Amino acid sequence: MDTDVLIVGAGPVGLTLAVDLGRRGVRCTLIEQNSAPHMWPKMERCNARSMEIYRRMGLAEKIRAAGLPASVPMDVFIVLSLVEPPLLHLPYPSVAEAKKEIAARNDGILPLEPYQLISQYTLEPLLKSVAETLPSVTVRYGCEFVSFTQDARSVTAEVKSGGVTSSINAQYLIGCDGGTSTIRKQLGIKLSGEGNILQLRQALYRCDDLFDRIPIGKGRHYHVADSQSTQLIVQDSTRHFTLHSVVEKDEDMAAMFEKTVAMPVQYEMLYVGEWRQNLLVADRYAERRVLLAGDAVHLVIPTGGLGMNTGVGDAVDLGWKLAGTLQGWGGPGLLASYETERRATGERNVGASRYASLGRRKWRSQWKPNIHDNTPEGSATRAKLAAIADVEQRKTNEMTGAELGYHYFGSPLVAAEPGDGPPYDFIDYTPSTWPGVRLPHAWLDDGRAVQDCLGDGYTLIRLGGTGADTSALTAAFRAIGAPFTALDLAGQAARDIYGYDLILVRPDLHVVWRGNRRPENPEQLAAIATGHRGPK
Repeated sequence: MDTDVLIVGAGPVGLTLAVDLGRRGVRCTLIEQNSAPHMWPKMERCNARSMEIYRRMGLAEKIRAAGLPASVPMDVFIVLSLVEPPLLHLPYPSVAEAKKEIAARNDGILPLEPYQLISQYTLEPLLKSVAETLPSVTVRYGCEFVSFTQDARSVTAEVKSGGVTSSINAQYLIGCDGGTSTIRKQLGIKLSGEGNILQLRQALYRCDDLFDRIPIGKGRHYHVADSQSTQLIVQDSTRHFTLHSVVEKDEDMAAMFEKTVAMPVQYEMLYVGEWRQNLLVADRYAERRVLLAGDAVHLVIPTGGLGMNTGVGDAVDLGWKLAGTLQGWGGPGLLASYETERRATGERNVGASRYASLGRRKWRSQWKPNIHDNTPEGSATRAKLAAIADVEQRKTNEMTGAELGYHYFGSPLVAAEPGDGPPYDFIDYTPSTWPGVRLPHAWLDDGRAVQDCLGDGYTLIRLGGTGADTSALTAAFRAIGAPFTALDLAGQAARDIYGYDLILVRPDLHVVWRGNRRPENPEQLAAIATGHRGPK
């Protein structure tokens, strides 16, 4: 084999997967057809769950240092322009303020890490630089994927670099090659849902003094109440901005920027491109030794920031399962569970994006040509739009449930409990340790976070000074060869949040099992967790 895992596509998802595999010592090769990361405006926010994931990779503070300064508020405005009183102002805390709130609370409701605004064109070079330091990772830009063949043992990819065609032989091929995925198309996998809902143009501008001069307040999103779905987004440098709008031609984006800013500024328009709003999920996420992740399998409207962040979740789910399979301790069900777990998550997040985008469309539908008029009718239009937006726009910006509450109920890697589990809610998050959920954040008495105490393998958390004999479960995991630690943690608050003395957690921090006494069948529980048998 030339490599164990071949990853196609060096966007945030492919790069995150390469870093995760590299940290686990897995040989992987990442190829990207572009010669270098481009300064194209795409995602601009890592949500709280992604930042928890990057914290476990040791990258959270690097990302924050490269991103929007911690003191800048994350407020959202609905405006007529940047110089007129806003129709609606939704305040959201800066990273610094959010960190203070997290440090002061210990009820499991808040994440360990708050969100971070960082532009994709900043994040990609950062992740690339990390991946290139890992001994087991090979990064090749300017290398175009052409096609592949697979058999029972391997995948052979044909690639082109510098006009020369060659082959790469790997045990697994991972397609992180975007919404138009060549790999997905070669597999014949279709996307289902709603496509081409709205077509917009997006432009990137450099304007060094605009952010400091905005008179109505500092924030990250400025939605313009117009008939063209115009939205101005502050990028991480606060010197670059993106504008989305429905216009006829590229050149119109300059006039639209000037109209939105509504004050004289010096600016440069660096890029203009078209994009379409889609709500689509792939019918399948895998076929034998070829697996897909990120936009290759789910396309969302970026309401709620669930695009790239869902892809980061895909990457992390794949990382430890590929490692377990290649290292020999993972059973046949381990990697097969990727589609079971992540496709359901993709469907839910497409649904959450639809929910939020319908809310945005609802308040935008209240626009009327008289919205600028200094008349009773104009005032009534503005008031009605703002009142509806005060409810509907929040759906986009307050999706804590979708970020922290996603779960893997019904997964073959989870020990099922009687009942249906806590209800899933896009907006509100209720901490729980029901098998399949993400382990809630909790502080210990000594100031450490529980998540920081857990390694990269399976962990049996022992709380409340329990005297339960769990040596048989330790022996069961050791017999399989899976990485496992039994960890005693002191702290009544954590015990109160988790509700049980014993919590078995997977490498991705999702709960496998919980109880107050040792598991009745430790061998079966270890087999379930590692993909050697289904739950019973």
